[in-house]
Amino acid sequence: MKDIRYVAHSSRPSKYSSKLRSFLNQTTFLILGFWLLGCSDFIEPDPPKNILISETVFNDPATVESALANIYHKLREQGMVSGNFGLTTLMGIYADELDYYGTNYSYHEFYNHTINDENSILSSWWNHAYNIIYASNDILKGLEASDKIPLKKRESLIGQALFIRAYVHSLLVTLYGDIPYIQSTDYLKNKDVSRTPETEVYENIIADLRNAIIFLENTESKVGERVIPDQNAAKALLARIYLYTENWELASSLATEVINGYNLEPNLDDVFIKSSKETIWQLKPGTSPSNTQEANQLIIQSIPGQNYALSESLLSKFENGDLRFNNWIGSMSSTDSTTTLKYAHKYKLLFREMESLEYSIVFRVAEQYLIRAEAMAKQGNIASAQHDLNAIRNRAGLSNTTANSLNEILDAILQERLVELFTEHGQRWFDLKRTGKASEVLSVHKSNWQNYNLLFPIPEKELATNPNLLPQNNGY
Repeated sequence: MKDIRYVAHSSRPSKYSSKLRSFLNQTTFLILGFWLLGCSDFIEPDPPKNILISETVFNDPATVESALANIYHKLREQGMVSGNFGLTTLMGIYADELDYYGTNYSYHEFYNHTINDENSILSSWWNHAYNIIYASNDILKGLEASDKIPLKKRESLIGQALFIRAYVHSLLVTLYGDIPYIQSTDYLKNKDVSRTPETEVYENIIADLRNAIIFLENTESKVGERVIPDQNAAKALLARIYLYTENWELASSLATEVINGYNLEPNLDDVFIKSSKETIWQLKPGTSPSNTQEANQLIIQSIPGQNYALSESLLSKFENGDLRFNNWIGSMSSTDSTTTLKYAHKYKLLFREMESLEYSIVFRVAEQYLIRAEAMAKQGNIASAQHDLNAIRNRAGLSNTTANSLNEILDAILQERLVELFTEHGQRWFDLKRTGKASEVLSVHKSNWQNYNLLFPIPEKELATNPNLLPQNNGY
């Protein structure tokens, strides 16, 4: 249900800025409307163990920042975003980017397209995502009651929490389809929630991101790090959502706003270091020196012993002379030289003394060029689409595209997204799915592929706990 009471129920309007007051007035009507519709919110029946209990937490901005930092840490280390079983690897083997050589049964279900509703990874993704969403909602609720935090700081904290809530829901909806969109911390309502239609989920994501953009106006990450999502991070995600929902005009205009604030990193070897010019938002390792999860998972140290390698399907898509093949792909041979495998080498385990030089990048401006190219093409502006596509190609040492017609340029953009964004948070899978090409492409490579594999099943444990989440997705 659409419940934004963390600001709508304040009794101290004089302490809010005009943009916060405007947000309050808009959301009060929405709350009443959705109450009349009788919808309810979801979260696990038992409280997450890391909830923020004391209202005194929200009297000190440093404490709230610490709570947000804990969320960013969990996004990096656990769950679907960037953890040991995150989207990069799992959706890489689910699609056509990676081959899997490990022995984990749940991973093999991804690789072979034999997933069922008891898959432990899907259950972990679901639970972790909604715990993150709960923590974000708890922060939003606590900030409503706080009169100790300076206004600008409070707005920044609200904006970050809104962004996180939208971001995690955006991943869930692409994987599971209809899902509960949670904006409350009320267990009694949340435990019996029904699934929200996908179109409405996207409407809620867009509403949260629009508000996040307003609240994040004065938020800036530390120079050279960009680990705190700012206004551009929210715009980058919103541009992606507009692309997914086929709102071409808004996708291109939002992407343009982001592009205007960044530069493409000219040196391919520097794209994935923490000071890269094109990074919009990235996840910082912990206090101890640490590699990115992507480097830990993808770089092959020895054969045998590898879990993943780039698929021949992916490798065959690179054009001759593409500098990304040399700069972003590594090679490892077995000791007897009988087997040689290629691996993603965007992250290279770079350290300076005890300091990691690489963070896990979630959004970078190259994607925004490709978003704008596709959106412009869909609006009939082939020249602008070619211009943006060529910016990415030329950086990779390739000549301008020869695609001229709408279908040719769209195929060229999809191809460029594959070789530019491979092994980055499941983007290949999301592209195949949203463009309607998943069955065409994966039925060739995956003997068990079925059309219902476009969505994952709702975890069986969740259906047993809350029958209101029924019906199960087709095919499971």
